[in-house]
Amino acid sequence: MSPSGSQPLTPRQPPSIDAWGGGGFRVSGVWRPGSLLIIDDQPLDWGATSLADLTPEAFAPVYAAGGAVEFVLLGVGLANALPPRPVRDALKAAGLGLEFMSTEAAARTYNVLASEGRRLAAALIAV
Repeated sequence: MSPSGSQPLTPRQPPSIDAWGGGGFRVSGVWRPGSLLIIDDQPLDWGATSLADLTPEAFAPVYAAGGAVEFVLLGVGLANALPPRPVRDALKAAGLGLEFMSTEAAARTYNVLASEGRRLAAALIAV
């Protein structure tokens, strides 16, 4: 039980990104085709297909998560590139930090940060 006498606290069990490439991701042993969003430890299908087509609206589930997210870790595709200004501005206006890198680097970084208990949203464009 927790110190207050209520139910025991359940430790977070964030999903792990085990593999990427071939147009999708293996998340905790399950293949997920297409781009991926992980918010509040929940993997979700994400409609983003390229950095060039990314819009602030693509992050609606992140905005809706509120305090469950400290910052967005954005995997931008095969090579690191600057996300479109409207996306950067919208995330900043929502009070969210943004880190961006290649999808491969973002998948590895997500695993480390999630294991440390960080509250992040991973937004990964499939490669």
